[in-house]
Amino acid sequence: MTGVLLLHGSSGAPDVQRARLLEAEGYDVLAPRWTVTHEVPLESFPLDELAARNDRLVVMGSSWGAEASLLLGALDERVDAVVAFAPSAYVWGRVLEDGSQRSAWTWQGEPLPFVPFDKAWKAEDDPPSYTGLYRQSVQVFGDAEQALIPVERIREVLLIAGGDDKVWPSVEFADEIARRRGERRTRIVVGPEAGHRPVLPGEEPKSAGQRMARGGTDEADRELGARAWDEIRNLLAG
Repeated sequence: MTGVLLLHGSSGAPDVQRARLLEAEGYDVLAPRWTVTHEVPLESFPLDELAARNDRLVVMGSSWGAEASLLLGALDERVDAVVAFAPSAYVWGRVLEDGSQRSAWTWQGEPLPFVPFDKAWKAEDDPPSYTGLYRQSVQVFGDAEQALIPVERIREVLLIAGGDDKVWPSVEFADEIARRRGERRTRIVVGPEAGHRPVLPGEEPKSAGQRMARGGTDEADRELGARAWDEIRNLLAG
């Protein structure tokens, strides 16, 4: 039996529609609500519960949930495969109310090295796009390589990214992940005109989250989701 841990992004809303699609395919799915804050323990996600009743584990996540999914795949040996929507190649920070920054995640009690946001960056559009912030932060932070997610440790990876992602440069991140994985099994599905939130067949677009540009169009996001769904089903079927 295959268990799927499904992790939402910064919207804070579990992907209930996606969970139902996966359950309809016969998979054991947990889609926990987690608090999007700093230094979230990766062990706090319910992999133990899934592992207790499944012999194969897949972690699937979107955006910040994709970041967590890739980290779990790299750090927890029980994870067989990762599906990452709008993935990140790096661990990022979180900005606290006092302006200081902390790692988004911890593992075994220790904060993971992270790329801090460049405080000199300013949004130039409204609603704001943050792709420039992420690119600039990597460029100006001298130790960015220390914050790379060790994706070369993951057994199998499926990456789904939109070329018009206005949140962060997910296609660039996906290419970096694939490059670093070398010959390890990696599949990338790109929609050139899709944005940050691909829509799978049977889903409605997600609307929760803070006000920002996310890119894409309804048609492009659904087209990417349709192609991604075929790849997801193949991966889950083993």
